[in-house]
Amino acid sequence: MKSLNIGIIGFGTVGTGVYKVLKSFDKICIKQIAVKNKTKKRAIENFDTTILTDDAFEVVNNPEIDIVVEVAGGVSPAFELLSTAIKNKKHIVTANKELLAKKGSELFTLAKENNVVILYEAAVAGGIPIIMPIKTILSANRITKIAAILNGTTNYILTKMAEKELSYETALKQAQELGYAETDPTGDVEGFDAAYKISILSTISFNKKVDINKIYREGITKITSQDIKSAKELGYKIKLIAMGQVLESGKIDVRVHPMLVAKKHLLAKVDNATNSIMLSGYPVGDLVLTGPGAGAEPTASSVVGDILVLASGLEYSDCPLPQAVCHHNEYADQISIGETYNEYYISINAGNNPGVIGLIGTICGKNNINISTIMQKGINDDNTAEIVVITELSKESDIQNALKELLKSESINKIDNLLRVMN
Repeated sequence: MKSLNIGIIGFGTVGTGVYKVLKSFDKICIKQIAVKNKTKKRAIENFDTTILTDDAFEVVNNPEIDIVVEVAGGVSPAFELLSTAIKNKKHIVTANKELLAKKGSELFTLAKENNVVILYEAAVAGGIPIIMPIKTILSANRITKIAAILNGTTNYILTKMAEKELSYETALKQAQELGYAETDPTGDVEGFDAAYKISILSTISFNKKVDINKIYREGITKITSQDIKSAKELGYKIKLIAMGQVLESGKIDVRVHPMLVAKKHLLAKVDNATNSIMLSGYPVGDLVLTGPGAGAEPTASSVVGDILVLASGLEYSDCPLPQAVCHHNEYADQISIGETYNEYYISINAGNNPGVIGLIGTICGKNNINISTIMQKGINDDNTAEIVVITELSKESDIQNALKELLKSESINKIDNLLRVMN
């Protein structure tokens, strides 16, 4: 293998993991590492601090560096740094899903113009190999659907809410104490992280650019213990699902939101911080890849894998891996959430009045909604009733119209939750 010089931007948990793994490869030289604080103590034996810099532009402008590894995260200054590196003819390996979701189109165009490649296996599912398999061995397939659990933090929280009957707040606190959730968990629990990842996966799977701003996104912060219990009684688990699919019309439906997943479904069996991706395509059929979606070692596995693939390719060509070059020139026609069709779980708080169940059925019928299951969860101390409805396949806009009409009735106090269903 050709000897290569590596520059690393970001030296937190993932960056340190990448460093430790790379040190075992003789022909890989870590030339420079950009950090925020050069004087910070590093828990690395015999660490050479002279390779540290607090100016990341030194890394991307260093003429001796062949590959820039970016694991710092965020859009700025990462975009400016990688743009500079590409213009300096350096290949890129990154784990930055937010950057790729928001600025990937510009970076890939720039890389193509400068005859370099960007590899990003670690950006979507940590240690699960998915990007390169889609671009290589699965390239003969027309992938039509993705359904995935892409965020370990939310999967851990929902698992503990179900297993231990914890509230959302208690499960989140436990996740934070164990290091699964950040002090500010917004990126995970509000679905941003999963949205970035499904935009990347959908783009490479469907061969059209997916606009992150057009992805419907809903997190798990409204999920209650009662929702978890009701789902369990009905034969479901609640999971944060990232979904992308090509419709018969050719339009694309990409979204992230919690779903009731039937217990028989493979994704319902994926618990704790594990990630899982289901792909459907022709001629391969259905594939499922499951494994660790985050953490220093799994992410480092993918980052270093990309580096070694690049190193191997550079033995024979100045522009290795032509399959890694982006060829997506047009944006997909993405539908809005209102145009989607789903089965639904609706949790309703109503007065304990005669005819309430009939009222719900009548309003649903007026809005083209068939009810599959309806159950009342007893009477509360304030003489209200908790009613759970599961619908048959219905259009989102019809469901929203029905909910508005229900709320106009004096018998309906509030809609506690609306979740979509996966069987």
